[in-house]
Amino acid sequence: MKFGFGNILAAGVLVSTSYAACPDYTQYSQSPHGPFSTGPLALPFMRPDPACRTFNSTAVEKVIQDMKSLLKDPDLARLFENTFPNTLDTTVKYFNSAQNLAFIITGDITAQWLRDTANQFAHYHSLLAVDPQLATLVKAVINNEARYVAQYPYCGSFQPPPESGLAPSHNDWADGVTVNPPVNNQTVFECKYEIDSLCGFLKLSRSYYQSTKDTSFMNNNWRAAVDQIFRVINEQSQPTFDENFNFISFYNWTGGGGALSPQVNNLGNGEPKAYTGLVGTHHRPSDDLSVFAFLTPANAMLSVELTQLASMLDATGQLRNVSQQAKVWSSRIQDAIWKTTVENNIFAYETNGFGGRYVMDDANVPSLLSLPYLGFLDKTHPAYVATRKLLLSNRNPYFAAGKNFSGTGGPHVDPWHPWPMSQISSIYGTDDDQEILRALYTIANNTDGLGLIHESQSIYDQTQYTRSWFAWANSYFAEMILDLANRKPGLILKQNKSYKPGQ
Repeated sequence: MKFGFGNILAAGVLVSTSYAACPDYTQYSQSPHGPFSTGPLALPFMRPDPACRTFNSTAVEKVIQDMKSLLKDPDLARLFENTFPNTLDTTVKYFNSAQNLAFIITGDITAQWLRDTANQFAHYHSLLAVDPQLATLVKAVINNEARYVAQYPYCGSFQPPPESGLAPSHNDWADGVTVNPPVNNQTVFECKYEIDSLCGFLKLSRSYYQSTKDTSFMNNNWRAAVDQIFRVINEQSQPTFDENFNFISFYNWTGGGGALSPQVNNLGNGEPKAYTGLVGTHHRPSDDLSVFAFLTPANAMLSVELTQLASMLDATGQLRNVSQQAKVWSSRIQDAIWKTTVENNIFAYETNGFGGRYVMDDANVPSLLSLPYLGFLDKTHPAYVATRKLLLSNRNPYFAAGKNFSGTGGPHVDPWHPWPMSQISSIYGTDDDQEILRALYTIANNTDGLGLIHESQSIYDQTQYTRSWFAWANSYFAEMILDLANRKPGLILKQNKSYKPGQ
């Protein structure tokens, strides 16, 4: 069963239409389409024609109809209508339930990122118990990713599975890049090591179990993937030198020599690190190189997801040795975060174990702003409150503010292009109604009239943005709206009554 533009699953039957009749969503997302919302922003309707949607879920459609009737602001209702189904509407490139395989693209890049996929599906978790077909899709995603992780645990983005018949994509940024251990670019799209990618796989797995109580995803592929995750954790927690100054390297990555990707110092190993109990990473969630190896929010997410992994394994009576490892590492990492990354109630974004600290934030989740969203701490914790205040000011080198837009960005684009994602994370980090509304409408007012959430937005020119089709950002926005509908219903809904999808 192959899904793509021009195909839709209706009542269990694959209905085909002419592929040529379905526009490329990369282009489609760059122009507004009617009908337009009745609010002052007059936002367009950006869903593909039903025959061109890549997956259909009756449960998702019900949530959309519910929220359209409940939201006060018709512009917010239109944003939700566009963003909530965007992953299913546009990114299910391949799905075969018999093979238990699904290939999910990020949007305008034809590759499957472990991190992006986990976030693209995060707002659907509550629906899995009421939509068996959607649950089957998520289980197929997990199985496909388990195969990737088991073979290439240091890589974060991948090509289509060979069973799909889809041709691998060429990645110009991987040309001329040296990766050790070596990879096959027919399977791997890009092998940047980011510990949060493995966290994403764990999050998707446990969220599926929490919603369905189905343990069938814990097959041999999944168990092999989990084994490899612990291999990476053990390897990347080690210092650069052992006690006899033998150089320790389990993974290195570097470009240069004419490659589009940059040369990385120390023969592709990056800056040295000392042992702290944290787990090192080579790249950030933005796919940019780390300055220091110990990325605080990625370790926070790892600690949370290892605890969740142990709870799931204990509840199902499986892999008791893995559960024990997960508990030990989760506690060790959490202790190390509080001991080595916090000074004067301020979290560092990155540290190296030698006293080096980089106080900043990057918009991509996991970020410091998103620590409450990750489940690492409460939004009222004094260290988070102090850190959040710093990050949303000019004391954060990657915070920028203009007349119409502000937020945190990162080196992935440039310092004057903050990401809407950072404003979403800031909403998860406060209960202050005015702060929430200010951030919410900073996002809503800056879609360049397209009604979708972009990757980044210029503070100088509202018409300048990157990535018109970025499924993760759309999903994160919709997830936040649902969080407010439950946590702060009176703020955005017509009635002060909580709404939870799937109930």
